[in-house]
Amino acid sequence: MAKTETHIPAVIDTAEALEAKMAAMKEAQKLFATYTQEQVDKIFKAAATAADKARIPLAKMAVEETGMGVVEDKVIKNHYAAEYIYNAYKNTKTCGVIEDDPVYGIKKIAEPIGLIAAVIPTTNPTSTAIFKTLIALKTRNAIIISPHPRAKGCTIAAAKLVLEAAVKAGAPEGIIGWIDVPSLELTNLVMKEADIILATGGPGMVKAAYSSGKPALGVGAGNTPVIIDDTADVRLAVNSIIHSKTFDNGMICASEQSVTVLESVYKAVKEEFIYRGCYFLKKDELDKVRKTIIINGALNAKIVGQKAATIAEMAGVTVPAETKILIGEVESVDISEEFAHEKLSPVLAMYKAKTFDEALAKAEQLVADGGYGHTSSLYINVNEKEKMAKHAAAMKTCRILVNTPSSQGGIGDLYNFKLVPSLTLGCGSWGGNSVSENVGVKHLINIKTVAERRENMLWMRTPEKVYFKKGCMPVALDELGTVMGKKRCFIVTDSFLYKNGYTKAIEDKLDQMGIVHTCFSDVEPDPSLASAKAGAAAMRAFEPDCIIALGGGSAMDAGKVMWVLYENPDADFDDMAMDFMDIRKRIYTFPKMGKKAYFVAIPTSSGTGSEVTPFAIITDKETGIKWPLADYELMPNMAIVDTDNMMSAPKGLTCASGIDVMTHAIEAYVSVMASDYTDSLALKAIKLVFDYLPRAYRDGNDVEARDHMANASCMAGMAFANAFLGVNHSLAHKLGAFHHIPHGIANALVLTDVMRYNSVEVPTKMGTFPQYQYPHTLARYAEIGRFVGLTGKNDQEVFEKLLEKLEELKKIIEIKPTIKDYGVDEKYFLDTLDEMTEQAFNDQCTGANPRYPLMAELKEIYLKAYYGKESK
Repeated sequence: MAKTETHIPAVIDTAEALEAKMAAMKEAQKLFATYTQEQVDKIFKAAATAADKARIPLAKMAVEETGMGVVEDKVIKNHYAAEYIYNAYKNTKTCGVIEDDPVYGIKKIAEPIGLIAAVIPTTNPTSTAIFKTLIALKTRNAIIISPHPRAKGCTIAAAKLVLEAAVKAGAPEGIIGWIDVPSLELTNLVMKEADIILATGGPGMVKAAYSSGKPALGVGAGNTPVIIDDTADVRLAVNSIIHSKTFDNGMICASEQSVTVLESVYKAVKEEFIYRGCYFLKKDELDKVRKTIIINGALNAKIVGQKAATIAEMAGVTVPAETKILIGEVESVDISEEFAHEKLSPVLAMYKAKTFDEALAKAEQLVADGGYGHTSSLYINVNEKEKMAKHAAAMKTCRILVNTPSSQGGIGDLYNFKLVPSLTLGCGSWGGNSVSENVGVKHLINIKTVAERRENMLWMRTPEKVYFKKGCMPVALDELGTVMGKKRCFIVTDSFLYKNGYTKAIEDKLDQMGIVHTCFSDVEPDPSLASAKAGAAAMRAFEPDCIIALGGGSAMDAGKVMWVLYENPDADFDDMAMDFMDIRKRIYTFPKMGKKAYFVAIPTSSGTGSEVTPFAIITDKETGIKWPLADYELMPNMAIVDTDNMMSAPKGLTCASGIDVMTHAIEAYVSVMASDYTDSLALKAIKLVFDYLPRAYRDGNDVEARDHMANASCMAGMAFANAFLGVNHSLAHKLGAFHHIPHGIANALVLTDVMRYNSVEVPTKMGTFPQYQYPHTLARYAEIGRFVGLTGKNDQEVFEKLLEKLEELKKIIEIKPTIKDYGVDEKYFLDTLDEMTEQAFNDQCTGANPRYPLMAELKEIYLKAYYGKESK
């Protein structure tokens, strides 16, 4: 290791201290430059993982320190900065030979630049720090951060946790540094002494970076103009704009600043904005807001990242507290019009145009007024190729987004393909920048990128074989011997089922086929890591080529975890349980399963659907840590749904598991990832539960009822295995963890309140998934109602009847009305409420919910479910 004798002060607050720090960092970088790709990738992954896990506390720190933005949205920014950046570059070669084409004789070799000076803005103080430190580590550069004075605490915290993770993974000490007490003098010194500047911030700071005499990658101002053509889907357009403009209270530089609407659809657009909770300023209110948003020709810093109602109050205008956006209908696109400026807040200008050409002219002027090179947006029928080409040719912007919320679309990879994910958006020479695309790779030319909105590929993944019908188990098991030639079988179950002879039929069949077998029966109701490890140890000693998990969700979950540990003994549960925004883009790659053993799942209750899902939950009883595992590698190879195994289920289990099936199916049907394939399964499962759960509850020996409930459980399992669940399960998971309420009962206690919450036509925020175009959950619930035979004059009436039918079902199967009724102490409930709420918000199920929740909203649902308040 290179030695340095320079003393580095603990606090970097003077020029001398900063110079000593940068000298040491340059030495560290020289060592880092010798690292291999394998070493760098290990460091990059460790740093991304650490940042991802800290996304919530960093978001809370940012809002608390700056007083700007929305915690829940900053969580998304931090998550994106870690997960999407890792996913984009995890396989990118950045060390040594990165391209070798012997046919043309071309070889490209990557070398690091050296020390990067990173200027971090107050609008995105943690996510930008994560983004810049990660790409610096991936490219073997050192990075010195100059935080914004009003956000130094959270920015330094983000940089520090990335540094600690990187060093632990093998990076040189001090490869990431920062100014503890930022000032203009120290920022200028950093830019002067660094090898390259990565500047994100106001125009003044970016100009200073380009004037420093060092190479700089900076961004220009954004003043994104939107055009809504008369061929556009108005609901899609308006709701996409709201989704973007309200994200983190409008602070992303790609956020829409004006919308120009063709005259023929202007009324429809305005009505949709109003319907979705936006406020159009009256004539006497326009000037008040004008004087508030722009003062002496410059943006009023006090409005940045504030709520629409807060800005209105500053201007002396009264609007509803829940107002999403303040909209000013104006005519002038000249810079003298305050609404024509970039506003970094939920304030929007709206123009009317008689023709598409007039709309283009307005958009061109708005770009010229302060948005050259940044982003423009168009909502249009994509068959209008001539108009789209004309728009692309006219816009001097490096991102031209089609049918896409610009905040989320501009940063890349969320609503489009191959637009590089980044939190530093280059504006090319038009914006006075050296890069014309999302920062990540240097370019010497301007590149225009037209990115159309796209919906991700969905999937339908199930076990290789699903066998069902009363008495089917022996016939299905026959394949293990006659078709597959299995020799050694390991049975996983719990002590109750084992002692009561449930495994005998399986063992007899295995004996008949000459398959050697053994049984592990120490699975607890809440399966523990210790039990799973014991089972895996027994597996390794026995060396099975087939595993059969028999039981409820606990036995099947435990069997899956044992399977993982048997085949991959070094598996890390912290990594396997890491949350993800998109299962295909997760940081962690799940180990390949099936190398040693074939997995068969046989349920003994009609509830979890675990026999056909890629999920498992395991708990470390010593630490209290609960790991929810989710990956299609965990999908059983064969599911056997035989009602003979379910006939003696007690009433309590029938009730809890049955209502769990109902919740699985309802949540899968309204998930943002629902599809035609999952819808059919979910609807049929819902109808079967309504029709047969009361019968199965009244008479456990009702074969027909048991048979249909078994099918419903399996079908709902297949539905949510592919569409995923929502906040109903997020809330229920924490009710169970904190207050020991059985999972199915916990789901039932919040079910109708969650449905009413999701059904709101003007939600605070809607879910983020490209196929989810606008809030329409009320209509989805009404579809369920009609499928089960309910009628009404409109969707709302059918929905109300559906809620009544669900409450009636809960009464029939004797579910108590409130959380309080289950003996949960009020003081303890309230004492744990905030922690429970935050954990529910962070639950993996939350992401697929059609309404993206605020923590305060989840808290209110808990309170309603506890006290039994009317949820209307």
